[in-house]
Amino acid sequence: MAKKAAIKIDKEKAKQQVAVIWPILKKTYPQAKCALEHTNPLELLIATILSAQCTDVRVNIVTKTLFKKYKSVNTWAKAPLEQIEQDIKSTGFYRNKAFNIKNACQKIIDDYNGKVPDTMDELLKLGGVGRKTANVVLGNAFGAAGIVCDTHVIRLSRRLGLSANSDAVKLEFDLMEIVPKKNWTLFSHLIVFHGRNVCQARKPKCDICQIAKYCPAANNPKFW
Repeated sequence: MAKKAAIKIDKEKAKQQVAVIWPILKKTYPQAKCALEHTNPLELLIATILSAQCTDVRVNIVTKTLFKKYKSVNTWAKAPLEQIEQDIKSTGFYRNKAFNIKNACQKIIDDYNGKVPDTMDELLKLGGVGRKTANVVLGNAFGAAGIVCDTHVIRLSRRLGLSANSDAVKLEFDLMEIVPKKNWTLFSHLIVFHGRNVCQARKPKCDICQIAKYCPAANNPKFW
């Protein structure tokens, strides 16, 4: 079987694509925002770590009780690891998550005066924090620009012809070039909302999609 040719993206065309779909998605999803419930940067950091391989709905159910029990980095850092594991068990991969959360909180105490850092470089030094998690925290807790490349953003970016990359980090940098910086955080939310509601993984609802006529995959889904 012949090897499939690599998809080539015209970045200028991709910029135009973003400019066209942006107002449509913004009008369609005026409620678009971070789905993880939180009241401060620490809660959002914990919730985002818990959301790995877990639905936001499940995380919100767990954190509703969790954040009443663990109210500060000191509470998390001092809690026995086994206790944290049991309290977050239903989110899956609970041993790794508990270890990362406890270590991250201890580092915040040791290195950042007990406050969640507000820069990418510092956040990436915390246990269990990659660029996706860091961007969630930066964009939604600190109001800084950040593109969050979750499964929806990866899938829709390829279908829309915005990037050929399925690697989250490479895709993030691709999108940073074609989406205006001031729109990075909201663009991520809009794409996620559209991915959940219309452009789903197995059966995209192209017949009711508000941006179908601007989508290369609407006519050739197998290609993307």
